[in-house]
Amino acid sequence: MQDNVSLNLPSFAVKVSVREGKRTVFDPVRGKYVALTPEEWVRQHFVHYMIAEKGYPKGLLANEVSITLNGTAKRCDTVVYNRFLEPLMIVEYKAPAVEITGRVFDQIVRYNMALQVKYLTVSNGMSHFCCLIDYADGTYTFLPELPAYAVVCLP
Repeated sequence: MQDNVSLNLPSFAVKVSVREGKRTVFDPVRGKYVALTPEEWVRQHFVHYMIAEKGYPKGLLANEVSITLNGTAKRCDTVVYNRFLEPLMIVEYKAPAVEITGRVFDQIVRYNMALQVKYLTVSNGMSHFCCLIDYADGTYTFLPELPAYAVVCLP
């Protein structure tokens, strides 16, 4: 994994290191170095974008959130919470080379069966998709961009 892959996200001073012979990147949400994979490279850039550009509080983001779905343990890449620690958004990351398809959305929709959030977001670092779910109407709407945290918190 090269740590200079350009993404369609703002750049920032990424903390990359070699630990025990493996490339790692510092995750400020988890507060530790984690394996640097293409998906992790996207996660760190997207989370930085959420915090720096869209006003998401770092303390209300969680990476690698464990959920149980039909008796099977799964992990959501990032979950955004409100100040009452109720989940508002699930974010799923893919490597830049992975095309965002209906299958990718099927995965995040399955995760949402456990959390019932209002927003689902998918990014491969190049393309980003966010949809708002209207449970009352049973519909969803793709948004032109990731909404600011203040908008996501609206009832």
